[in-house]
Amino acid sequence: MRFNEKVAVVTGAGSGLGLLSAQQYAGEGAKVVLVDVNAQAIETAAEEIRQSGGEALAVPTDIRSYEAITQVVTRTVESYGRIDILANIAGGNPHRVCNCPGGFEEMSLEAMDWGIDVNFTGPIYFSRAVMPTMMQQKSGVIINLGSVGGVVGGSGAVIYGAAKSGLIGLTKSLALAGAPHGIRAVCVSPGPVLTREAMAGIKTPLGRAATPEEVTKFILYLSSEDAAMISGSNHLIDGARACGGYR
Repeated sequence: MRFNEKVAVVTGAGSGLGLLSAQQYAGEGAKVVLVDVNAQAIETAAEEIRQSGGEALAVPTDIRSYEAITQVVTRTVESYGRIDILANIAGGNPHRVCNCPGGFEEMSLEAMDWGIDVNFTGPIYFSRAVMPTMMQQKSGVIINLGSVGGVVGGSGAVIYGAAKSGLIGLTKSLALAGAPHGIRAVCVSPGPVLTREAMAGIKTPLGRAATPEEVTKFILYLSSEDAAMISGSNHLIDGARACGGYR
């Protein structure tokens, strides 16, 4: 119960790593606020947490809107009195999410905007929105979900790689800005993760993709007091893919 009486806000909580992170935070005692554009998915997840004896709120939100994000923060503080953890998990490759096949030179402006706004601007907005509360508390942790693509780049995911690379810089700056107030910021950058079947075919030197639990367990560790001196750093969970041996 590492997060007993803690409050965790998790974006992208309707599916994948966001959903699993929210469930695991709740399983270790946190009050969880689930944020996603899929209202039905997060309400179902929140109800399951409540049925298991936990506390959870589902707040449907488009993280591209700063106004909507501030409403999440206001509701969280009104309901639980504080925000201890922000897990910026929401994101995705705009080629897939926006049904935009082809290379960068063929991408629509709408797909490019979605890729930057959801993967980069949203975490900036949310970090800005929670910072005053965390500063007042003199404590807090911001977890940003990056990607190996933000470290090595990729010709097939130019916008996604650029946005995830930006999260590494954001994390460093947040760590410096937050340090005098007891606030930490950490970036977790997975390689292929078995949240989708297609990930199984992406090569790593270790010969497999990561399981979702391998990523979320590390996210929870970095969120906990066990990682109290870890801030401003990017952590790869990629089976050595960034080393180049998968080619």
